[in-house]
Amino acid sequence: MTELTEFITGVPKCELHLHIEGTLEPELKFALAARNHLTLPYADAAEMRAAYDFHDLPSFLKIYYEGMAVLLTEQDFYDLAWAYLIKARAQNVRYAEIFFDPQAHTSRGVPFATVLGGLRRAMLDARRLLGLRAELILCFLRDFSAEYAMATLMESLPYKEWIIGVGLDSDEKGNPPVKFAEVFARARAEGYFLTMHCDVDQENSTEHIRQCLDVIGVDRIDHGVNALDDPALQAEIAGRGLGLTVCPISNGYVRGDLGHRAIRRMLDLGILVTVNSDDPAYFSGYVTENLLALHEALPLSLEDVRLLERNAFEIAWLPNAVKDRYLAELAAFSPS
Repeated sequence: MTELTEFITGVPKCELHLHIEGTLEPELKFALAARNHLTLPYADAAEMRAAYDFHDLPSFLKIYYEGMAVLLTEQDFYDLAWAYLIKARAQNVRYAEIFFDPQAHTSRGVPFATVLGGLRRAMLDARRLLGLRAELILCFLRDFSAEYAMATLMESLPYKEWIIGVGLDSDEKGNPPVKFAEVFARARAEGYFLTMHCDVDQENSTEHIRQCLDVIGVDRIDHGVNALDDPALQAEIAGRGLGLTVCPISNGYVRGDLGHRAIRRMLDLGILVTVNSDDPAYFSGYVTENLLALHEALPLSLEDVRLLERNAFEIAWLPNAVKDRYLAELAAFSPS
């Protein structure tokens, strides 16, 4: 192991772009299916993984949503989150902000409280048993109606202390940020932080990023790589100090490379770019693997890696005193 790979493996990490449903590994799918008396259309986990054949966002989403059918009970959601949190702690993730998609479950009859209860219980256990702090970000599905998003937002309000922010994900085509302007305005008024996906190389990508900045007023942007296509956008993002939560391995499925040159350019421009894992069960890479893949493509220096993690802690929705502790740990870290 080289000094740099040892540093990447051991460095304290912050993950800000992680879909908890995207951590549902095939082995856990089979276990949950058996517990819930469901039959999966695959002989085993290897055959299921071999079926993960996607080349763009819609083809990925089809497989992604089908896989959620095994999630039915509060214990299922606990087991899903706990499996990720164990993995994250093994990779030295100190803090994670985790997306969850309640509409993907309520739309098939699973109560909101069931989803949130299981996730929350796992996060509390992770804080107590693993020393890993995590928060939840409620994502609206942009291919559903704004009215359904508003109803979901209202359903979340009794649990506000358990949810740190709201986001927007799923199929971007024909579903611009402005479609949800009223929902996000209400979420802001309720005290939630705001983020939105602006996926890589989508239709009207730069216009969607512009809407995030000028109409929605987001606190950060998920993906957002196409901001580099517009000098005015990249200057505004840098000037506002907005963070971008980039996911190299998953981006490779969309554009054919990791977007590594874009990440290097963002670092050079002073943009607060971060590296995250997105849907690691489907893209075969958690946050450490994403950093290692990025290093192999660029390469990275030790200070690049430290900067990427510093950016993540800086833009995390944490109290300043807690953030400062993590930043001090990061600054002091040296492998062995």
